[in-house]
Amino acid sequence: MNEHLALVRAFHDAFSFPQAEHGADEPLSDMDIIMRQALLMEEGSAVLKALAAAGMVEILDGLVDLGYYALGALAMRGVDVVEQPVSWRHDGYVLSVMRLLSGSINNCATGSTESYSELYCACVHLARSFLNADFDKAFRMVHESNMSRLDERGRPIHENAWKIRKSKLFKAPDLSECLYE
Repeated sequence: MNEHLALVRAFHDAFSFPQAEHGADEPLSDMDIIMRQALLMEEGSAVLKALAAAGMVEILDGLVDLGYYALGALAMRGVDVVEQPVSWRHDGYVLSVMRLLSGSINNCATGSTESYSELYCACVHLARSFLNADFDKAFRMVHESNMSRLDERGRPIHENAWKIRKSKLFKAPDLSECLYE
């Protein structure tokens, strides 16, 4: 199992978010696809705004969050990441980044394993090649920050899982140390 997916599955377990048994390959319901798409579009918008403002840390945070949400969909289906080639090369234009992310997010409307995997792989690729950042370290930092929202008994500080998803309870840590010079 993909290391990042294992972390997302642990997060889902801790916060009682729905997920299928690993290997189940259960399709998502129409409402799950719609809700997941709303999360992806909201985070995609934040990444695009960060691109416009040239906020490298904010872009990295957005890419990690997009990857986290895409992996969340895979956890809900009970499948592993299907490694997808990313056909993006640094051309010096942020429009190509926008096209890649927008297209990948749009493809997730199918609810397919390949589409969510494609978005996750695009986020990893962009963090490494566009931002020159340590995606693995940033992902672990965000995950640890998310998991810190558990009390001493391992229960969520906030009882309502849906409110947790909709809130800014999961504020990102400072990811500036994940950017290479």
